[in-house]
Amino acid sequence: MPTGLTEDAGWQIGVSRTLPHPPSTVWDFISGPEGLALWLGPGATLTPERGTPYRTAAGVAGEVRGYRPGDRIRVTHDTTTVQVALRPTVDGAGTMLRFHQEHLSNADEREQQRAHWQQVMGKVATALDEQ
Repeated sequence: MPTGLTEDAGWQIGVSRTLPHPPSTVWDFISGPEGLALWLGPGATLTPERGTPYRTAAGVAGEVRGYRPGDRIRVTHDTTTVQVALRPTVDGAGTMLRFHQEHLSNADEREQQRAHWQQVMGKVATALDEQ
């Protein structure tokens, strides 16, 4: 099977980076208005309850599939599923942040989304460094 293709979730991509900020700082940003706008889309607001709908200013709609404060958010995003997850570094001073998207249509979309999530990660890192 080609890289990125799974039996259960189809084509998927994951992008991660260790950030020099404690998990609480990363969580507060990523789950707040500025962070949600960066990874989910401008105008997105989430209710932290499974099954609640959301819509971005660009018209992308989905619903919350999972929301564990301080740990992860999982949402549908059009026909795909996106998850953002945090894990503290061993010393607790940093955070490994990961974006994961599954149910992509093909290898080309996977590569497009890899570039997208790398760009989002860079924006998140810059925004956190500027706080």
